[in-house]
Amino acid sequence: MSESTSESTPAIAIVGTGTMGQGIAQHCAQRGYDVHIVDSVSARAEAAKFSITQIFERLVQKGKIADDERQRTLARIHIETTIAGATKNASVAIEAVPELIDLKVSILKEMANSAPSDCLLATNTSSLSVTELGARTGQAARVVGLHFFNPVPIMDLIEVVRGVDTSDENVARAVSFAQALNKSAIVVRDVPGFATSRLGVILGCEAMRMVEQGVASAADIDRGMELGYRHPMGPLKLTDLVGLDVRLAILEHLHRELGEQFRPPPLLRTMVRAGKLGKKTGEGFYEWKDGLPIVKAR
Repeated sequence: MSESTSESTPAIAIVGTGTMGQGIAQHCAQRGYDVHIVDSVSARAEAAKFSITQIFERLVQKGKIADDERQRTLARIHIETTIAGATKNASVAIEAVPELIDLKVSILKEMANSAPSDCLLATNTSSLSVTELGARTGQAARVVGLHFFNPVPIMDLIEVVRGVDTSDENVARAVSFAQALNKSAIVVRDVPGFATSRLGVILGCEAMRMVEQGVASAADIDRGMELGYRHPMGPLKLTDLVGLDVRLAILEHLHRELGEQFRPPPLLRTMVRAGKLGKKTGEGFYEWKDGLPIVKAR
């Protein structure tokens, strides 16, 4: 279900409409880009646009944006049925699919084959090797990491990850794109966990161990970091927001690459096996209703 795109407006393609893909789509549209989203399950793309629509309706009700701005922004988000349809006019194509390297390679190859030859190919991976993704895609100079943070419209940072063979020109383009989104960019070398995931998941991992050991409740651990260290969100609430399954996959990868300090806590494995994945399932370290943590689950 594609809509026409103004030739004068830069087009962004986003493959994958989970939490991160939806957030990236929303923010790019807010910054004036025509955004083309696609998902392997078409209903997920429809649900993502519906969710974004609800977000903007609440913003209008709260008086934070005008209704005409809401309408213009939503009109920039186009649902596509194929990756080729999403990327055909894209200046930047971003994959935001699950942290499975073979899946990401397959998506990046398809994006490379259908996008214009000068389209920047970006991965939103938070831990996988950008160098390997570029090499296996056969487009190493064009592939760059654009690691957004959740929730995308609020978080200021984009971590630009350069693979061994990512060109200087494309790193510079990635930084410029981040700045056009009104984000701050840091450029990091392609090492396991980059800079932010390596630090962020170790904090979350230790917080989970503290819950296991009965040091304090999840809510009190989070409040300690929010009030004592000025973190905008505690590590366990953030884990719920990101998804416990996503955090587990990242920790397993970093455990293999970097060592014992990243071994996933048994509690995390147990919760994932129980289907308690955080906000997206309604329960993790918190219980969630209407997108908000309302009851302490632990």
